[in-house]
Amino acid sequence: MAKHWVATAAGSPQSWEFEEYDPAAPREGEVTIRVRAAGVNPADAKHVAAARPGVEFPVPIGYEVSGELTAIGPATRIGSGAAEVGDEVVAFRVQGGYATEVTVPAAKVFAKPTTLTHPEAANLLLVGTTAAEMLAVTGAAPGETVLLHGASGAVGVSVLQQARLREVRVIGTAAPDRFDEVRRFGGIPVAYGPGLADRVTALTDGPIAAALDAVGTDEAIDVSLALVADRRRIVTIANFARASADGLLAIAGSMPDSARFRDEVRSELLALAQNRDLVVPVARTFPLAEAPAAHRLLSTGHPGGKLALIPED
Repeated sequence: MAKHWVATAAGSPQSWEFEEYDPAAPREGEVTIRVRAAGVNPADAKHVAAARPGVEFPVPIGYEVSGELTAIGPATRIGSGAAEVGDEVVAFRVQGGYATEVTVPAAKVFAKPTTLTHPEAANLLLVGTTAAEMLAVTGAAPGETVLLHGASGAVGVSVLQQARLREVRVIGTAAPDRFDEVRRFGGIPVAYGPGLADRVTALTDGPIAAALDAVGTDEAIDVSLALVADRRRIVTIANFARASADGLLAIAGSMPDSARFRDEVRSELLALAQNRDLVVPVARTFPLAEAPAAHRLLSTGHPGGKLALIPED
């Protein structure tokens, strides 16, 4: 029998239940995946932490997986084309990925890049599409210099790689012990904290064209406003209150425009990964049964890379 993690009511990961269940047989337009790795993202816990309109419990947890097809619905193709049982795939923007096996819409399933391990592939698309959208909505262009808050985090690392491919220069905030990670992916590191604006200015002889906030602190917003002339080129994924108050851009996967963009860019990111132009640093894996422990580490804000849950064979 398969097992999955479920939020039976609003609350923290410590309140989730690890239950046995029977995955539905795939109908037309659906496939069943044997999960080899489930990506761990802050949204997994955030979206069930409190009661919200439109959310009915119980809620299966997990939006992103990598694994193998075990069943395919009649007359069904996956998002990347024809597929057969046994093919390795990734699935993104699905529900219930913290599982040993899961049935999902085939349109959200793609051939797994052969260059990535399952833990890496299971963490590619949520952060990758977020990073791609941040660069797109701010109009980051070749030759420009942008400021990235949270450059050594999961989204930040993907921004750095995608910006380098676009020939966009990135000054990225990080703790000093994470500077090497920022440099590894082509960024220019700068320490956050008092005096940040002056330190950023000292690193460039031209304007800061745009700012991308992946941390949500008031410092990040204040420094962005001080350094970027056009606030329409400042985007946040973590401080919606300041975005509303200050007239900045805010994006999230739950927003229709963001969802549409992120769906459209999936194939491009998978191709970049297949070509080794986009990698996913994984800090640690946990057994699927230890999902709450993974979230305890994630909640520290400094996991050192992505985390993945691995079902037992």
